Amino acid sequence: MRDQLGQIIRFGVVGGINTGTFFGCYLLLHPWMPYFAAYTLAFLLSMVGSFFLNTYFTYRTRPTWKKFALFPLTNVTNYVVQSAGLYALVTWAGTDDRIAPLVAAVVAIPFTYVISRRILVSRGPGPRDAGPEGETEERQPSRLA
Repeated sequence: MRDQLGQIIRFGVVGGINTGTFFGCYLLLHPWMPYFAAYTLAFLLSMVGSFFLNTYFTYRTRPTWKKFALFPLTNVTNYVVQSAGLYALVTWAGTDDRIAPLVAAVVAIPFTYVISRRILVSRGPGPRDAGPEGETEERQPSRLA
């Protein structure tokens, strides 16, 4: 339970760093390209950074190509939950449309956490995915980095 609480806190820290990275990249790229291209490139760069921060820092696991390929599902999940929440809050609950995105974003955090945990944390033979020589995942060399 304590380890999971630590993961949740680290997940929040990574989310804050990721948001700052995204916005900083966007501001740096925007003068050099159209806003939507800057937005897309900043989004992709911050997602790559988020992947590595979440594998190494949040979940303390090793990155793999499979995890890297599946990681964008966390962003799709976040977008779907936030969009549905935004619609429900504004349309059905009458929430101010300037506040609703923030509420929807907070509501999406647990969903994003669960999906990212499922993708990034191996469920192998032991608590940390024992390797071929019985080494835990932390001691094995990274397959991606």
